[in-house]
Amino acid sequence: MDVFDVVVLGSGPGSEPVWSAAGGRSVAVVERALVGGACPFVACVPSKSMLRSAGAWAMAAEPEFAPFYRGPTDPALAWRHAVHRRKRAVHNGDDWDFAERLRHVGATLFRGHGRIVRPGLLDAGEVRIGYRELVLDTGSAPVLPPIAGLPSITPWTSAEALTSDQLPDSLVVVGGGPVACELGMLFAMFGTVVTIVQRDERLLPREEPAVSETITAKLRDLDVRTLPACTVVEVAPSGGAGVRATVDIGRPIEAQRLLLAAGRRPETTDLGLENLGLAVRAGAPVRVDERCRVVGVDHVWAVGDVTGIAPYTHTAEYQGRIVAANLRGEDARADYRAIPRAVYTRPAVAAVGHTEQSARAAGIDPLVATASIGDTVRAVTEGDREGWVRLVADPARGLLVGATAVGGRAEEWISELVLAIRAEVPLRMLTDVVRPFPTFSRVLDDPLRELDALSTRRVPTTVPSS
Repeated sequence: MDVFDVVVLGSGPGSEPVWSAAGGRSVAVVERALVGGACPFVACVPSKSMLRSAGAWAMAAEPEFAPFYRGPTDPALAWRHAVHRRKRAVHNGDDWDFAERLRHVGATLFRGHGRIVRPGLLDAGEVRIGYRELVLDTGSAPVLPPIAGLPSITPWTSAEALTSDQLPDSLVVVGGGPVACELGMLFAMFGTVVTIVQRDERLLPREEPAVSETITAKLRDLDVRTLPACTVVEVAPSGGAGVRATVDIGRPIEAQRLLLAAGRRPETTDLGLENLGLAVRAGAPVRVDERCRVVGVDHVWAVGDVTGIAPYTHTAEYQGRIVAANLRGEDARADYRAIPRAVYTRPAVAAVGHTEQSARAAGIDPLVATASIGDTVRAVTEGDREGWVRLVADPARGLLVGATAVGGRAEEWISELVLAIRAEVPLRMLTDVVRPFPTFSRVLDDPLRELDALSTRRVPTTVPSS
């Protein structure tokens, strides 16, 4: 039996910082599916490729750009072009490149289901291997809502939606979060009749209410019907390959496809965690401390969605760097105060830190300033005036604590605000930053100056004692 210094169970984005910084130690990775995880093959990369294609094709309908357009006018043909481009982006689902990266750094890959037998010992497919340090990076799985009749149909999850060549005539989306909004908009842009059924009162409920209003309005422009505060209670086959979805309010919905996008749960099923003395129920996260060590057991770490902390690819990569540093003997601790959030709809949404509501819930009496993307010169040159920015500040400390932006490629320049919150850069210094002209990021100038001025007025002056 081979014994490795570090064994990584799973190979998502959080694993690469661990095995790529081995530093002379022996490393093994155990993966039952695609090396690299879901993101490069059935999630982030294919969805953003398809959304980019949809956005480029949609420009044909905009009078300002129609004269420059030379692409297909038929939605089905445009869809086929988008699918072809998507397949190139994901290398046709071949994980050879990721496996080669492992080989290049000297790590050993075991393909198969990994399961802990006892502390220090792991089943890795058809063999057993020993470990001195174990890193869990098993990711997450789609939540399957308790819908009667679900086994009677073949629903899509995001993985099927992003690997299928099919452009359905109609689609019912269950959920109202980022995946539901992105995929609902994607299919609608290519002509699918889309209905989004959401349990919450509004789309993207964790973001500012204005985000929900903006994205709901954009979906409505694409003839997407949204049903807030509704639940699909039963499904059944209908019309050959179709589905009939019964909601708790209103008439049943007939569609060609049903897409489940009601969230994801940590993948902890059949990992043998109980053999480490960990009582983790299926679908529950593995608890980690600030160093990403699994609470209650020695020599075991966890990164990514399995921890249940800010389930984004960039969070997993960050946690992987934290674990790699600690394995090298450093004292690295994770700080999640400024993890960016992005929804790649059209327009895109980018946010970090508090919303106004969450700031108040945290005991902050916030200052809020807003500005319109359309007021920037870049919006004029790009022919895209959609969007806005909303900044939230703590006047007691003179610091930015939250930011939300819609449009203006905010997902690209939100990092400036991530750094401002993470490093606690004073508002006064942020107002002194010189931003290049003409860029969308210059939308920050006026609201930052406004917050700085208001914060200065709000700070109580200290009266010297006599």
